[in-house]
Amino acid sequence: MRILLTLAIVAFFLLCVLAMWWGYRNRARRQSTVLPAFPQPPAQLKEDLLKPVTGVYISTTTAKSWQDRVAVGDVGFRAAATVHLTNDGVLFDREGADRVWIPADSVVSARTDRAIAGKVMKRDGLLVVRWRLGEHELDTGFRGDDKDVYADWVEALTGLAKGGAAK
Repeated sequence: MRILLTLAIVAFFLLCVLAMWWGYRNRARRQSTVLPAFPQPPAQLKEDLLKPVTGVYISTTTAKSWQDRVAVGDVGFRAAATVHLTNDGVLFDREGADRVWIPADSVVSARTDRAIAGKVMKRDGLLVVRWRLGEHELDTGFRGDDKDVYADWVEALTGLAKGGAAK
């Protein structure tokens, strides 16, 4: 009897894992039909406007909900990263994952926040860039190792969003 109960629990656990994988795969399939291709970073980056910041790329979500993770490709997965800002845009150079490039003319706004899919922190613990991909607005979250630079990044990204040069 005990072995049957153990097998039932293991089977239930495996079924739950399979259902989560299936749901995430279906989300990626649905999003890939709606979202355009993500922009590719330029071959050569221009000079950094701010000192690059190291930290963790958290995820990219739809702007409608901080929990609606984008599942296309690997942009929904966390990775150690260095973020660069140039007049051409923002580059999240992720370790072991694809680089995420946000062209300057796609930046809508920037802010600090406490949560995005995959991470909840204390107040102003994340740097979040809102940007357009086609007709869709997305939020990309980053937890920097040095949060003291967030104010400079928000100001510079706001300058990009307004169509000017980053400050």
